[in-house]
Amino acid sequence: MKLEFHHINFVSKDVDRLHEFYTKVLGLDDVPQEEFPRTEADDARGYDGQIRFATDGDMQMHLAERRLDVAFVNGQVINPVDRGHIAFRTDDLPAFLKVLEENGVPYSDYGTAFAKEWHQVFFQDPEGNVIEVHQQVG
Repeated sequence: MKLEFHHINFVSKDVDRLHEFYTKVLGLDDVPQEEFPRTEADDARGYDGQIRFATDGDMQMHLAERRLDVAFVNGQVINPVDRGHIAFRTDDLPAFLKVLEENGVPYSDYGTAFAKEWHQVFFQDPEGNVIEVHQQVG
């Protein structure tokens, strides 16, 4: 099982302003939204908030609209778009989940509720910081 740092997610009430800061002031490149196929949200699943993307060529930033009801709507405990999160990509999500379970770390399994091509799980470190681990699917 391999983990690699993939992105950091910041949340905002004004995603466009945040994106402009990171692209114009810090010089990151815009990542077109078409490169991130989203799952369509409905009343019982998903997230339909605004998201913009930026990159330095290696690392990504996901800039998402803050939504306080996402965990509730998805029947989960952890809300990844309340305060934001860091994200890692794995090549073996079941093996990683076993590590969490063996260490008594509870997690929220969102599956592909947010991204068509990523199976995402979210959990917290001992200080309450939200962490995502995902594996590409499809």
